[in-house]
Amino acid sequence: MSVGPLLVEEAGDRVVLRLNRPGVRNAIDQEMVDALHDACALLEREPRVALLVGEGGVFAAGADIAQLRERRRDDALRGINSKIFDRVRRLPMPTVALLDGFALGGGAELAYACDFRIGTPAARIGNPETGLGILAAAGAAWRLAELVGEPVAKEVLLAGRVLDADEALALRLLSEVVAADQLVAAGHRLADRIAKQGPLAVRLTKAVFHAPRDAHPFVDDLAQAVLFETEDKHERMTAFLERRKEKR
Repeated sequence: MSVGPLLVEEAGDRVVLRLNRPGVRNAIDQEMVDALHDACALLEREPRVALLVGEGGVFAAGADIAQLRERRRDDALRGINSKIFDRVRRLPMPTVALLDGFALGGGAELAYACDFRIGTPAARIGNPETGLGILAAAGAAWRLAELVGEPVAKEVLLAGRVLDADEALALRLLSEVVAADQLVAAGHRLADRIAKQGPLAVRLTKAVFHAPRDAHPFVDDLAQAVLFETEDKHERMTAFLERRKEKR
């Protein structure tokens, strides 16, 4: 396990990433961004499911306001947070955000960038950026509408609405709500389900899912052509046919 603003726990077919600035509610500062880039590099080299969780009963209450206040035009154009959250979204294997307590601002945008989100009853999700005189520029301004629809997204982004766990579950922004002491276990259960699938099939399905509309159906056919040639496909289909024969 590494130490610092991001704890990295490697465990075979998955990696647990723990946001580790509990004294400031895991506010995302430059050091944490750098650590997330390092973690992404690891997951790009060795594709595995990633579970993201916050230490201290909170996911991440936002970007570090003290740093954010001092950023200027050129800092915004560098896309400090937007680039790392986009890199998280593009990771080859699925990502799961485990939300306890606040997931606000940049913390919410990190969660939106993940493929799945599981929360506790204490989860609170929102984007208060306009109240600070800025916008949610690291993905929420366009990604949130894809997740919950335009009307709710506008309430969150323009009127400061904060979603509680029940609301987020009803909107399917959260796929599950569990007790706080079961949060990480729920993430591992989902990772177990993913791990039962063909790993290359999962990777290519995620890539095809996020491909531009105009890339279809060619990208689907190309990915399928790759999978049709794999030993994993042959073994899995053979096992399926043998199980079906045994049931007759």
